[in-house]
Amino acid sequence: MATQVTVKNGNLDQALRRFKQKLARDGVPFECKKRECYDKPGIRRRNAKKEGIKNSRKRDKKRDASRD
Repeated sequence: MATQVTVKNGNLDQALRRFKQKLARDGVPFECKKRECYDKPGIRRRNAKKEGIKNSRKRDKKRDASRD
């Protein structure tokens, strides 16, 4: 299904902004970036592990800040 936005009152700037938001919500930029090049499975696992560590540290930091 194609993403569509209707232009109301000739306001193209607002329609373009809504279109970009819809694309971002659908994950199109992420998907394009992911498909730019091939990653070996080992590299993919390594990156996923790094991302998980980063997210857990971020959660811990947020949790510690809320306790103060």
